Amino acid sequence: MFANSVKLLFSCYTIMLFARVMGSWFPSFTDSHFMRFIAHYTDPYLNIFRRIIPPIGGMLDLSPMIGFFALQILEKIVLSFLR
Repeated sequence: MFANSVKLLFSCYTIMLFARVMGSWFPSFTDSHFMRFIAHYTDPYLNIFRRIIPPIGGMLDLSPMIGFFALQILEKIVLSFLR
């Protein structure tokens, strides 16, 4: 039961990361209250990866891809400990 709750939390955070990526494609949407809420919770996590690999050419940010991958690995590790 607890593992399902943890899986749900990881799924919600993944959706938030996805919303952050989609929102960054629309500059007029980035100032909305919703996107500021999403950025508040996702940017600290993404900044970890931005320090490792800065945006390429100033425009191509690979941190979300690395963030998604790391989040999946972390989810598998946490769930394996809970089972």
